[in-house]
Amino acid sequence: MKTLHITSQDELPQVAEAIVGLLGSRNVVALRGAMGAGKTTLIREIVAQLGAADTVTSPTFAIVNQYEGAGGSRIHHFDFYRIDDPREAFDLGYEEYFYSGDICLVEWPEKIEPLLPDEAIEVRITVDSETARTFEIY
Repeated sequence: MKTLHITSQDELPQVAEAIVGLLGSRNVVALRGAMGAGKTTLIREIVAQLGAADTVTSPTFAIVNQYEGAGGSRIHHFDFYRIDDPREAFDLGYEEYFYSGDICLVEWPEKIEPLLPDEAIEVRITVDSETARTFEIY
């Protein structure tokens, strides 16, 4: 496990770099944290570091957004906040995304816990203050 403490959003690239560095054969990143902890903001930085020029927004209603990274790679951004039952993820075809080899960044993974791959990267975000956060990455 790697723990990073930041005191300002300007330090977020370091957190994103640590996560991107772990990707390799692991392509699913589960981001856990309270509402407003900064999950989408961190995803925006990860997507930028992966070479995407797309505007990153939370897919709360669409549930999944797709971005194009460097070399035409695909990045999928999920927000499962509105999912009430993990079976709803089957309707989205989650397996096609998670097992495609494409990078999948998942907000509210606890809503689909039994469906997450065992090798998913876990990121826990703790709000320490208005500007400070602690990130546990494993």
